[in-house]
Amino acid sequence: MVALKIIIAEKGTTLRNLAYNQNVDLNKLRIHNPHLSHPDADISGQKVKVPSSPKQVILKKTRQITNDNEEIVPTYEDCPPSPEIDYSDHWFPLTSLEEMEETNYDVIIVGSGAGGGSSLWRLAEQWRNQGKRIAVLERGDLIIPTHVANLPTAKTAGRFLQNPAFNVQKETEWPEFPGAKQLFGLGGQTLRWGTVSPRFHPSDFKEWPITFDDLIEYYNIAERVMNVTTEFTKGSNLQETLLKRLREGGYHDATNLPRAIDLSSSYYGHIHSNVFFSSLEFMAWALNWNGVDFAVNANVVKLLHENNKVTGIKVMTPDRKSYTIHGKNVVVSGSTFETPRLLLHSNIPGEAIGKYLISHSFVTSRCLVSREEFGEVLGLANIQIPSTEKRPYQISVQGPFPYEFYSYETKPFMKELDIGFWGFGIVEPNRDNRVVLERDNVDWYGVPKLNVHFSYSEQDLSIIQQMVNDMFHAINTLELTIETSPCLLPPGSDYHAAGTCRMGNNPATSVTNEYGQVHGMSNLFVADNSILPFMGGANPTLTTIAVAMRTADYIVEKGIKNKS
Repeated sequence: MVALKIIIAEKGTTLRNLAYNQNVDLNKLRIHNPHLSHPDADISGQKVKVPSSPKQVILKKTRQITNDNEEIVPTYEDCPPSPEIDYSDHWFPLTSLEEMEETNYDVIIVGSGAGGGSSLWRLAEQWRNQGKRIAVLERGDLIIPTHVANLPTAKTAGRFLQNPAFNVQKETEWPEFPGAKQLFGLGGQTLRWGTVSPRFHPSDFKEWPITFDDLIEYYNIAERVMNVTTEFTKGSNLQETLLKRLREGGYHDATNLPRAIDLSSSYYGHIHSNVFFSSLEFMAWALNWNGVDFAVNANVVKLLHENNKVTGIKVMTPDRKSYTIHGKNVVVSGSTFETPRLLLHSNIPGEAIGKYLISHSFVTSRCLVSREEFGEVLGLANIQIPSTEKRPYQISVQGPFPYEFYSYETKPFMKELDIGFWGFGIVEPNRDNRVVLERDNVDWYGVPKLNVHFSYSEQDLSIIQQMVNDMFHAINTLELTIETSPCLLPPGSDYHAAGTCRMGNNPATSVTNEYGQVHGMSNLFVADNSILPFMGGANPTLTTIAVAMRTADYIVEKGIKNKS
């Protein structure tokens, strides 16, 4: 029921100006006062029933209204009330560990980087609308909501990601592997990776229990989902000129660098805004397909197991409150360092756990070339000289610097262009290159810290020398002037460490089978760089993602077989 009040109209008053002055709807005023015939008639001295004034402001008249052409002006009062906001404290949906402890999950994934995100994506995609439950436990916090290069403040955000609160450098603890860093946060290392996504060469699978052909299906899926493209530098005169010089100089297989970059325009209301890919996109897909629970600041400290089966996962919060999460299957995607650390601390059987650490030898150089040698549009260079069976390294050419930042960042005109070279050399698997627990040196959660033992073999050093010589040759072929001679960066600087939980057929020399299942454990899997038994010169992320998707398919198929 509408509350009414009665007033006496003052001299010269009309219904229209009374409605305006009382902040009420004219039409409603006329309904309650049928004895007043016209809104513009003088109603001086008459009694008028006036509805209670709404809180909203009435829209004002915008043009002349005449007696013969009357317009009804709507008010905000006519709009339906706004729904109550179901707000969140976070930009990402999170579930408390208390709630997780009450759920029995079909799969628990430890870690949210490339391996964890892609295995989640594939499980959710295969299980959509089947009522399955998946949990993702991330040691780090919510840091940024996208790849750092997608942010307008990319330069500042890049420095932010160096914050030791979540970017841990092991230089003081790992003197034999001083370049290593780990990023702890939702999305992991994919929040800042270079998006370079080549496939491994078929010859790189000589140490693997599977072949290149076994991964083709998953390479295709990963490249589609991640928007891997070689078109990033399309139309760039710099790219076309440098590629032509390389090919004419004998590098016939030099090609555009494949990168996980979404080049699609937004159209038909379909928004493409995450240009540079990160694992957060895997998670976004999964959230729309399946029942997925995410927890951050969830430090997995031990896998509880008996009778060759994981029975629970012990998780601790930063204030060391402990929870036990249960699931039918567990996928560990911590990192090349954190995954073996967890398995070793949990006393998971396996003599190869933590051994056979591999990484690329990493050589860089900076060169200069005159801007006058190139036409318009200058653009960027993203060139790959791929690794092959005869070339045990990959060389990439990128620039000029600064590059790849948004167009509203000032790019000063440069008479000389700064071009960078990166070389990734093969490092042969060596059992003595390993990570071990320091039993007498534990972290805040009581888990022993790691120590790393690593050195290059004579063969590794020979490949490094070959790579340096070839880099000099490529620089000369491109007619560039060397600004910084090729130099070997400290081991671990490439972020490509792998191998510590390698797959294979022999439990004495490997940790998992060809599907990522830990030898002797019925429900424990590994899906991150640590599973790669050998790398060529190519960046490993795309292959890690393809392997993780294959592992997810195996878990799905295993569940179907168990039911039958």
